[in-house]
Amino acid sequence: MSGFSSTLKTLVVSAGATCALGTAACVPSETGPVRWVRVPPGDSISAVADSLAAHGIVRSARTFERFARMGRRHLGIRAGVYPLRPGTPMGKVLVELRKGRPDAIRIRVRPGVWLVELTPVIARVLEIPLDTLLAGSRDSALLASVGSTAETVEGYVFPTDYYLPLDATPQQIWRQVADTFEAYWADAWDRRLDTLGFTRHEIVTLASIIEGEGPIESDRSLISSVYHNRLRRGLRLQADPTVVYARGSRARLYHKHYRLDSQYNTYRVDGLPPGPIGQPSHASLLAALYPAETEYLYFVATADGRHLFSRSYREHLATVRSVRASR
Repeated sequence: MSGFSSTLKTLVVSAGATCALGTAACVPSETGPVRWVRVPPGDSISAVADSLAAHGIVRSARTFERFARMGRRHLGIRAGVYPLRPGTPMGKVLVELRKGRPDAIRIRVRPGVWLVELTPVIARVLEIPLDTLLAGSRDSALLASVGSTAETVEGYVFPTDYYLPLDATPQQIWRQVADTFEAYWADAWDRRLDTLGFTRHEIVTLASIIEGEGPIESDRSLISSVYHNRLRRGLRLQADPTVVYARGSRARLYHKHYRLDSQYNTYRVDGLPPGPIGQPSHASLLAALYPAETEYLYFVATADGRHLFSRSYREHLATVRSVRASR
C-alpha cells in the first residue's frame, strides 16, 4: 500500500538519557486501555491488519483485511500513530485510519532511565519549555490514573518505543505515558497484588530498584526474593541503586554517600522509598510480583554483573571478601 503521507523522524537516546512518549487526541470511546498503533508509510493492508491484531484492536487480521478491501477502502488508509482501544468496531477503526495523523518522531525509553534524564530530551526535541513538561509530570489526575502516590510519574514511563507527533502538548505526552503503562499492566497482576499485600505503587517502586541492580535477567527473581525477605523481617533494604538515585548522579559511590539524608536512601530509611527510582522493565515488574522462594537476605555483584547470594551476614561477608580478592 503506497502513498502514505506521514514522515517519521527517529531519535534514540542511549544509557543515561533515553526517552519516549506520544499524544492523546482522537481517543475512541470504547473502554479498556488505549493501544498506540503505528502505521508506517508504505505499509500493506496485510501488515496494517497484522499490527491491529497484535495490539488486540481487532480479533482477526484477515477479517479486518477483507473488510477494509471492500470498496477498496483500504487505499484511503494513511500513515500515522493512532490511539485505539481493543473492541473498537472495525468500521470505526477504518474511519480512524483514514483520517491520518501528524508527522511523528520516535523516542525510545530504555529500562532504568530517570525522569530527570528523560524530560530534557523530550523538551528539546519537541521545543517544549522544560518547566512546563515537568509540571505535567506532577499532575494529580495523571498520578491518580496510574496509581502513583509520589510527586511525579517516575516509574510509570514504560520502557518501549513511543511515537510523538511533532505538535504534541505536555498533556498529550503524559496522557500517552499513562495509557501505555495501563496497556502493559496485566489484569492478573492486580490479583497478585492482593496475594502479596502490596499496592501497585509499592510493586513498581520495588521493580525499579530491582532494575537498578543490573541487566542480568536470570538474577532478578533472586534479587526480588532478597528484598521481599528483608521487608518481611523489618530489615532495611540497603539497596545501592537508591543511594545513586538519592545522590542524583550515576558516578561511583563512596562511603560518605551512604549517609545521605534522603527518603530515597534505603540505608537510612525503613521499608521502600516513597516512589520509583527509574523506569522498570517488564522483566523487573514480573520479578517484583513473583520473587523466587529463597531464604537469601544478602547479595553482592561480581565483576561480570552477576550476583552471589547469602543467607546470613557472616556468609555475606565471606562472599564479599572472595569477590574483592578475585578483582
